[in-house]
Amino acid sequence: MTAEGRQQDSYPHAGAPRRRVLAAAALAPMLAGAPSPARALPTGTAEANGHGLIKPVRTARSHWKSVAKTLGRTGDMKRKMMYHTAFPRRDLRVHSRHIAVKPELALGSHVSFVRYADKSTMVMGDVVVTEHELQPFIDVLHEHKIGLTAIHKHLLAQSPHIWWIHIHAHGHHPVAVARGLRAAFNLTGTPAPLPSTRRQRVDLDTEGIDAALGAKGSVDDGIYKCIFVRRETITDGRLVLPPGLGSTSAFNFQPLGGGRAAISGDCAMIAKEVQHVLAALRRAGAELVELHNHGLTDEPRLFFVHFWAVGDGVRLARALRPAVDATNVVPAG
Repeated sequence: MTAEGRQQDSYPHAGAPRRRVLAAAALAPMLAGAPSPARALPTGTAEANGHGLIKPVRTARSHWKSVAKTLGRTGDMKRKMMYHTAFPRRDLRVHSRHIAVKPELALGSHVSFVRYADKSTMVMGDVVVTEHELQPFIDVLHEHKIGLTAIHKHLLAQSPHIWWIHIHAHGHHPVAVARGLRAAFNLTGTPAPLPSTRRQRVDLDTEGIDAALGAKGSVDDGIYKCIFVRRETITDGRLVLPPGLGSTSAFNFQPLGGGRAAISGDCAMIAKEVQHVLAALRRAGAELVELHNHGLTDEPRLFFVHFWAVGDGVRLARALRPAVDATNVVPAG
């Protein structure tokens, strides 16, 4: 995009104050040499002022055949709006606190495509890479104009060293984004997809966990998961995010035998909730891993805390309930 085009996007009103126009003109020489933005369409909060919000539309798997072909694997639909594709790192043998971490506990890369009423598409995802893969993966994302919104860790004392990257893209060419993602994934050891083994039984008192957390969980490849979504409408600039896209709280239980579990959890919070949640997690005996953002222009602004806990599954769920109650969430339907 040229400097002139950028000025028009930033100052769409003919009556903009003269000082803003002059400031834009002064910046034009620098902007002319700047790289194109990672997002093809403006989605920042500033652009949303004075404009209506753009809502997601329902799609089906058939609408995403070209994306699936480009990614090299088939995804599924979530909440009839998100075309979700998983890239679990089954190739990695990761240990944290002397516990072998199963892929669905904390090593599940995934990307979601959402179509909007203006015919544009947003892509958001969370990708697991090794420290050796990290920088090349980032470089390929940049080459394909795919944005990075967070780089952090989900586990303590992990071996080997693993990083998690949150990605974001928005434009009218979802296949081009899928092509960039495929190129980036090809630089990692992410294995080819396997049929899901979604076992429906785990060595845990799942009814007790459900009662303690106040949510009905589900089994995903040997991991018991209780998911919550924010009650508020979450936006990214002018785009309304479907419930659960980039705004979930997740409590993942990996059975250890005898009713015990390792929990890798993640709580989505607004600013005023953060300290209450952190204190509740510590009172529950959970270890805090990281406090960070997942997005850059979400509204209300969301923060996330990843935590780790090991013990009796039901007792831990009961102890963690105050952290859930400290946030404005409901169980995911």
